[in-house]
Amino acid sequence: MNEEPRRDVVSSGNSEIDGRMGGGIPVRSLTLIDGDSSAGKSVLIQQLIWGSLNDDHTACLFTTENSVRSLITQMQSLDLDVLDFLLLNKFKVYPMPVTRLKETGFPLLLQAISREQASDLVFLDSLTFLFFDALDEEILAFCERCKFLCSQGMSILMVVHSHALKPSLLIRLRSLCDCHLRLRTEELGEKLVKTLEVSKVRGADKTTGNIVSFEIEPGWGMRIIPISKASV
Repeated sequence: MNEEPRRDVVSSGNSEIDGRMGGGIPVRSLTLIDGDSSAGKSVLIQQLIWGSLNDDHTACLFTTENSVRSLITQMQSLDLDVLDFLLLNKFKVYPMPVTRLKETGFPLLLQAISREQASDLVFLDSLTFLFFDALDEEILAFCERCKFLCSQGMSILMVVHSHALKPSLLIRLRSLCDCHLRLRTEELGEKLVKTLEVSKVRGADKTTGNIVSFEIEPGWGMRIIPISKASV
């Protein structure tokens, strides 16, 4: 029996969203996802987890945003059911209490990531509490170490709130990272919508630099809004 080959991208499982990211995020990439509060960062991460697991990748999530139970419930509400992947040990979830994370800092987190050699993808949601009080050089050293782990075969996607990144630091991080996705909330006509800007995807198969508006719908997940920003 011929099995379909595993895709060499981190996919959202949604062809329209992947298309806006140049076909998907190439594996072995270090990706920075930043955005405002409630801009859809965690939902984007959940879409990418779901798409990648269905492409036969293995993944783990270090999270300050959810417990295992709340993550499963939240993803099921978006029709992104990962329970079977958890039971089959293809997906692991490591809740990170904020107080504990701030006490241990970058070194122990790096050790934990390094131990996940069996996982193709590592998701970090979010690093805001670490980044907010850290020195720029500490943050850059952490990201450089993550970049090395990517060169050894991992794909690492890290989420941080925009307010934790000074403009000068963001410029340096964007240069260091292979991919950079930005999320924000904007007015579109008389309603607020979430916007995804694909500012950088190194090695993408197709053109990137797209800006796309989307909504989050129960039982659906991310849904692209086919309205031009020119009509705002």
